[in-house]
Amino acid sequence: MINPTWLNTFCTLVEVNHFTQTAERLFMTQSGVSQHIKKLEQQVKCALLERHGKQFTLTVHGQNLYQQGSLLLKEWQFLEQQLKDDSPYSGLVKIQSPGSCGLQFYSQLLALQAEHTELNIDYRFAPNTSVEQAVANHSADIGFLTQAPTLSEVTSHKIGQEALLLVTPAHIKNPTWEVLCELGFIGHPDAKHHAQLLFSENYSEFEHVDQIKRTGFSNQISLILEPVCLGLGFTVLPAYAVGAFNKPALIKTHHLANPISENIYVCHHRNRPMAKRMNTVIEAIKAG
Repeated sequence: MINPTWLNTFCTLVEVNHFTQTAERLFMTQSGVSQHIKKLEQQVKCALLERHGKQFTLTVHGQNLYQQGSLLLKEWQFLEQQLKDDSPYSGLVKIQSPGSCGLQFYSQLLALQAEHTELNIDYRFAPNTSVEQAVANHSADIGFLTQAPTLSEVTSHKIGQEALLLVTPAHIKNPTWEVLCELGFIGHPDAKHHAQLLFSENYSEFEHVDQIKRTGFSNQISLILEPVCLGLGFTVLPAYAVGAFNKPALIKTHHLANPISENIYVCHHRNRPMAKRMNTVIEAIKAG
């Protein structure tokens, strides 16, 4: 068994990249940090650092140990926290989702936190791929996705659907393929996925989104429709994001012949036990 104290010192040193600052963070002496690294190298029977004066780089073994060891430390910390306090209405819950889900879910979770003030909601917006990766590496306890996860570390189940809508400037009455190509596409982190779903069922000319010139991009959910309302292009967004836009008179939402909705999935790490507060959050979203 690798000594967890020595492993924690090693991982902290890698993250801080400085012996003295590591000692300060861990309330140790610098020589104590060096001793922990030496004992860890003796225990695993290989060099973990290549020292260059006061600087160092990781060996291949050191890189592997940090990658796996940092995940293991997070698991230990999570287990320790769960054993100490597994109340359904207190503790930290780290959540990530794409923007449209966040616009809808965050207000629901703030209401939950207002009701249970010992519950600490940490909500971050990110694209689907980043959310899935955050759950896999334990940076997020819960992820909400609009496409099924692909990583083996992540398990999920469907909790709902949301309609995808074509949005153009207000003066566009008939969004033919030719009109859309002339307008241009306003991109966002999940735009290609959304366009693929909606256009493949409604435009025979569509093969991939790169057929249409891109005239803008925003990764802020509240700003994606700003260039659209100025006539700079069109986009495809989930209904809740469109409904939250504060200049509805300047855009036109088109309901196409074949309506398309995207699934919403809740996911968590496959090998991490579900804390009761995580279930509280999921049930609150389902009830909302």
